[in-house]
Amino acid sequence: MTQRITSGFRFDLREASGALGDTGMLLPLTLGMIALLELPAQQVLAGFGIFYIATGLIYRLPLPVQPMKAIAAVALASQVSPAALALSGVFIGVVLLLLGGSGVIDRLARLMPQSVLSGLQLGLGLALGWIALGLMAEQALVGAASLVVAVLMLRYGRHAALVTLAVGIGLGLVAGQTGAPLPVGAQVPLWPPALPAPGDLRIALADLALPQLALTLTNAVFLTALVAGDLFGPRAAHVTPRKLCLTSGAANLLLAPLGALPMCHGAGGVAAHHRFGARTGGAPVMLGAALLLLAALPTSLRQSALTAIPTATLGALLLIAAVELAASRRLIDARPSCRPVIAAAALVTVVGNPLLGLAAGTITEVLRKFILARLGFQQR
Repeated sequence: MTQRITSGFRFDLREASGALGDTGMLLPLTLGMIALLELPAQQVLAGFGIFYIATGLIYRLPLPVQPMKAIAAVALASQVSPAALALSGVFIGVVLLLLGGSGVIDRLARLMPQSVLSGLQLGLGLALGWIALGLMAEQALVGAASLVVAVLMLRYGRHAALVTLAVGIGLGLVAGQTGAPLPVGAQVPLWPPALPAPGDLRIALADLALPQLALTLTNAVFLTALVAGDLFGPRAAHVTPRKLCLTSGAANLLLAPLGALPMCHGAGGVAAHHRFGARTGGAPVMLGAALLLLAALPTSLRQSALTAIPTATLGALLLIAAVELAASRRLIDARPSCRPVIAAAALVTVVGNPLLGLAAGTITEVLRKFILARLGFQQR
């Protein structure tokens, strides 16, 4: 039975479990960037904490805060400087504020065919599932056991994410398979921010920000609004592309220069928080407060806490969220003529990226309408 929500905030174990549902996406990328790029862990965690609390207060729903995945992929592969990361966050923040403040983003959203959005959603879910399987493969036994526990708790128990993480930590300690070691990270002052070196501007714009914008607009704006509406109905009426642009833009513009990673919302995170029980803004507020507490802990305690969870357990949580995202009812309800559009957008998203998936889906949708119009003309 679905519990009726009469308030925008609830603080209980169910919300706490739901708050942890997206850790499979949040922690691996964040910890990987802290470790490889020697970023200041306190400022990175504090940035997520502040944005999560603000998100809960503004939307009163369990919307996620995630590191920007395209930026993370490039940064981890090429080890860019912290100044270039900050510049990319500022640039994206400005663009999102312009799109949201002008209302252009809502006009773009109205032009997006539902079949293309459904394909992007399916493709993103499949891509996240592949990432999850990779995380689980590193510690196969722990990953399989964590997945079984999560599925059983979702089916027969309560507080699935909390129980799964607890079991995963226990199994990791027994098997000697905890998270990857995390260096202390750079010790940099909060202010003034590091000045960019020659070449950082080009890297920030061409290598980081521009590839990320396509993913942000599709996943963190259009699909986040779509999935929130599916899961929360009228309560998500205020989760619009325009508002998502404004909150993400403001967060990046204000926090990236202070050492936070470039951040955004995400459709997969909405599905993850909801699947594991979150229904109100209490979940992001609690998770944000926990991240601020982690940032404030002494270094040794923070290191122990962050590395206690096996990556395979995080992968199990991410896999369930990926299935939840991909298994949209639109796949069943779609008209037969729309299914090639969905398939094209999904396939190209998986093998390429959301921007290419958007292009493939749009071209296929145009062809679909052209063929239907020709058939209709011939029949008349």
